[in-house]
Amino acid sequence: MASDNFVDYVKINCTSGNGGGGSTHYRREKYIPLGGPDGGDGGRGGHIILKGNAQLWTLLHLKFQKHIKAGHGVHGTGQLKTGAEGEDKYIEVPLGTIAKDGETGEVLFEISEDGEERILVPGGRGGKGNSHFKSSTNRAPQFAQPGEPGQEAWMILELKILADVGLVGFPNAGKSTLLSVLSSAKPEIGNYPFTTVRPNLGIVPYRNYQSFVMADIPGIIEGAHEGKGLGLRFLRHIERNSVLLFMVPADSNDIAKEYEVLLNELRLYNPELLHKDRLLAITKSDMLDDELKEAMRAEIPAIPYVFISSVAQQGLLELKDLIWKTLQNDNMA
Repeated sequence: MASDNFVDYVKINCTSGNGGGGSTHYRREKYIPLGGPDGGDGGRGGHIILKGNAQLWTLLHLKFQKHIKAGHGVHGTGQLKTGAEGEDKYIEVPLGTIAKDGETGEVLFEISEDGEERILVPGGRGGKGNSHFKSSTNRAPQFAQPGEPGQEAWMILELKILADVGLVGFPNAGKSTLLSVLSSAKPEIGNYPFTTVRPNLGIVPYRNYQSFVMADIPGIIEGAHEGKGLGLRFLRHIERNSVLLFMVPADSNDIAKEYEVLLNELRLYNPELLHKDRLLAITKSDMLDDELKEAMRAEIPAIPYVFISSVAQQGLLELKDLIWKTLQNDNMA
């Protein structure tokens, strides 16, 4: 996934179509000079509709498309003919896209299935023709309903990436390096904080031609739930991961404390994240001998863990086995 092409937030102006007006018309045929009303209804205005597309992974195609308009409904005509509906405007989005009201921030719905369609902004209803208003006291109504106007609204689309495993750690914990080694993804890697500024996805091959999807989430810092560092923008991506793989480097001053800080940021952002399965990878472990590893075990939090080194290719198969076992247990739960 090319990071420059990853867009997970857009704000767009949506205008649905006006409904067509009802017709004021009277039946006029040979030998029936004073026929009754036969005005048809106006057509509905076009909707703005979101549609899930499993082949998309970014909102890049909407980045420069700020205004989206649907078609207007056609007016009704005589002989009870209803006007054509306005053309609906479809916006294809990746799975995991959340629609919000651009003014209030209220969450409207989420697109989670391929082909799923949800109306973002409804079109105006078509007006009723004069045939609807005939009565015993008014056999020739001279009025019909106008169509309802369409709606204009600013909408926010946010993407929460959908992955099996989300990598959680401070900047420089080795998340991007691990993803680049386990998959064909090529995230930017550097020895400075916040090398990763956009999430990256990679497909990790496993035994017997099986695979799982891993997401490299930009590094968390203490206070991220308040928007510090890269903050809230990327914490939301963790919500869509089945398993959270915490990554703490072997040269950390206190592995347990670093893990607790990371866990606390998730807790403060969304307590439901604590219900997900958690694993721990002690990274950069090629600098440790067996004696040091044994001495460190007493300090490691009580969750499944493994010592790994992405550079030295150590412990990676054991890590994949642990991840796969956890994912399978999730599926059977």
